[in-house]
Amino acid sequence: MPLTGRRLRQENKTMRSGRNRTAFTLVETIAASVILCMAVLTLGTISTRSLVSMSLDRQYEEAAALADKQLTYIDYVGIEDFIETGRRQGALKGFGRQYYWKAATAYEGTDDLYEVTVTVSWFDRKRVHSISVATMLNGTGLLLVSTPEE
Repeated sequence: MPLTGRRLRQENKTMRSGRNRTAFTLVETIAASVILCMAVLTLGTISTRSLVSMSLDRQYEEAAALADKQLTYIDYVGIEDFIETGRRQGALKGFGRQYYWKAATAYEGTDDLYEVTVTVSWFDRKRVHSISVATMLNGTGLLLVSTPEE
């Protein structure tokens, strides 16, 4: 059916007013791009922070394991023999990082009971982190020194 003059004018008017428009304008496209970029940056920031937090948590776990290892050694040797050696601090290499330990002891006054505190510290991103573990140990150890019989 051919378009008459009146019908043609209505079609032109409708096209100019934009009522049947199906494309996005430049402003809408830029606004959508900005929102998308902000969402991607937010997700990237959250991911980075969670990775840093996981790394620090792993370091704390390693330090706690090394403190437990040092306490086990002190218990094995015996707290009194450990105190006599005079070595109350040192460095431990573990899991790709340098850790430093320090032991403090206090005699409780009853039944050869000592309070032992082991502190493990390390450097990460120009900050010092540390963890302390305290326990009570009896004065005798498990290490038996055999002497030749005479």
